[in-house]
Amino acid sequence: MKSFLFCFVPLFVAVDAIGVLPLFFSLTRGVPAAQTRRIIMHSVITAVVVALLFAGAGTTLLKMLGITIADFMVAGGVLLFGICMVDLLTPDKVALQIDTENLGAVPLGVPLITGPAVMTTSILLVNEYGMAMTATAIILNVLIAGVVFLFAEYINRLLGKAGANIVSKIANLLLAAIAVMMIRKGIVAFLSGGH
Repeated sequence: MKSFLFCFVPLFVAVDAIGVLPLFFSLTRGVPAAQTRRIIMHSVITAVVVALLFAGAGTTLLKMLGITIADFMVAGGVLLFGICMVDLLTPDKVALQIDTENLGAVPLGVPLITGPAVMTTSILLVNEYGMAMTATAIILNVLIAGVVFLFAEYINRLLGKAGANIVSKIANLLLAAIAVMMIRKGIVAFLSGGH
């Protein structure tokens, strides 16, 4: 159970469903409820498939390129830290140009639910906790994001814009700390001759 939590929490923070909520709300404003549900379903399926494919094939891809896990931990940690700093230091999520036909797949599924943070975190977790546990954590976190989107209007009313931004900033601060931990573990593994 403790191992699963260590696997689940970084992905929960990386998905940042509450942080994406204001953008989701603005993207789907005026869209009929039935169509919004279809968009959410499409986004969840896309996010799960992309995250699982990347988690499953990522290690093989790294080996083909001659990249060690220690290398990827440092690079992934730096990337995550950079993403967090941008999110922490900007007031709002950046608005995107949207194709309403593919709204569920892009940008909701990828990159808003499954973005660089989720991809980097998932490949590192696969190497630490195995594919089965990581896949379960990915699926559960994406489903949670789907539920958050289903209740977007109620959550948005409850938290308000300021509340959603505060939750997002706290989540990014936690992810930044996880990124620093990844960099530290990668450097330790590299110095000890690990892979």
